[in-house]
Amino acid sequence: MLSLKRLLDRSTTAQAILVFLLALGITALFRRGEHPAVWVFQSAFYTGIAIAVLAVQRRRAARAAGTDAGGLADLSRKIRHHEVPQDPEEQVVMRRLVAQQLGQTERAGKWLPYWLGAMGLVAVGMLVLGAVTGSLTFPLLFTVGMVALCSWVLWMRRRSLDRLRRMRRTLGQETLSR
Repeated sequence: MLSLKRLLDRSTTAQAILVFLLALGITALFRRGEHPAVWVFQSAFYTGIAIAVLAVQRRRAARAAGTDAGGLADLSRKIRHHEVPQDPEEQVVMRRLVAQQLGQTERAGKWLPYWLGAMGLVAVGMLVLGAVTGSLTFPLLFTVGMVALCSWVLWMRRRSLDRLRRMRRTLGQETLSR
C-alpha cells in the first residue's frame, strides 16, 4: 500500500490511470443505456481535464518553491511526516513551499463558507424535491454524503493548516538555532 501511495504521489501517469478507471466506473454507473464507447470517450475527456489541471497546479507550486515535480513530492512527504531537511538549500526550498501552500490554503478559506453554504443548499433542495416526489431514499443518502464530504473537507483543511504552521515554526526555529 505504501508503494502504491508513493507511486500515486510521484507519477502523473498512475494518477491518470486511476482517474480514468474511476471516471469509467462512475460514467458506466450513471449511463447504463449508452454504448461502452461513450463511457470510454467521456472518461478520457474527464481524465484529460483533471490531469491538465493537476499539471498546471504542480508546475505552479514547483516554480514557486524553486524545485522540480519530484522534489516537490519529496518535500510534501516530508511536510506530512514532520521531517526537517538537513541540507540548508533544501530547507530554504521547503520554507518557500510551506509559505506558498499556507498562503494558498488561507486564501481559499475565504471562499469556504460560500462553498459549504452552496453545498448545503443543494442538499436541502434535494431533500425538498424528494419530499415533493415522495421518494426520500436517494435525497437522504445524498444529504448524508454531502454532510460527510463537507466534514471531511473541514477536517482536512484544519489538519493541513496545523501541519503547515507547525512546519513553518520548526523551520523558523531551525534557522534561529544556527
